[in-house]
Amino acid sequence: MAGLRLDGIAHRTLAPIDLALDAGERVFVSGPSGSGKSLLLRAIADLDPHRGEVWLGAEPRSRMTPPVWRRRVGLLSAESFWWAETVGAHLPASQTSGPDSGYVNDWLAKLGFAPDVLDWSVTRLSTGERQRLALVRRLAQRPEALLLDEATANLDPVNRDRVETLVETYRHEQEAAVLWVSHDPEQRRRLGGRAFVIGDGRLEPET
Repeated sequence: MAGLRLDGIAHRTLAPIDLALDAGERVFVSGPSGSGKSLLLRAIADLDPHRGEVWLGAEPRSRMTPPVWRRRVGLLSAESFWWAETVGAHLPASQTSGPDSGYVNDWLAKLGFAPDVLDWSVTRLSTGERQRLALVRRLAQRPEALLLDEATANLDPVNRDRVETLVETYRHEQEAAVLWVSHDPEQRRRLGGRAFVIGDGRLEPET
């Protein structure tokens, strides 16, 4: 895997940001509501207008097509969008019945699901179940870097811990850089590592 580097990333509410994450490093970002945390992640994922460049290792985003970039640098939004009838229909066939299905089943088990959850109708899922399953859907694309927007905000402590454990396992095993927006100071202290705060349009180290 490769590191993730932001060179002068800016949008209408954020001053230019320079930030580098090593391969396998997790960095937290926090800040008040409306400060631009989600907009920063969307800019990195090339979903919103912005200025600056993002690098995955030695490869600039500007030299990749958007679908390729968004597969390699995967954004998990705070609210997931589901377009098909069943959970499994949102995953590649190779991930549900092919050679890679073992990984998906392992991730599901780590999040408290049996394999038959892939046959469930999306309409029966609770908000927390959708949030956890959206993480599996994102990991199934094998991103080299992860952008997490409040990945545990709607979860009880048991399922919060399950998500944290799976993200940490994936980060270590795949050496994926993880940029994690979290409003939970306890979570940031518990997991440790570098942490930054967005305030007045600027990214500053959390103290």
